[in-house]
Amino acid sequence: MDITRAKDIYDSKDKIAVHLDGEPVWIEHVDTDNGMATVQVGSRPTNTQTVGVDRLEEQGH
Repeated sequence: MDITRAKDIYDSKDKIAVHLDGEPVWIEHVDTDNGMATVQVGSRPTNTQTVGVDRLEEQGH
């Protein structure tokens, strides 16, 4: 995924399925300057990771 699409998904009101290494995640923050995103893994809000947006995959695309 590129940084523009990650930002679009973050800003969207729609529920858009995103996966990291096959696991569903929610985008919590997008760092456009560094090409990074903070994502929540699973259903626990404290389980977050900061990863390169190129590791994120939009399901259905």
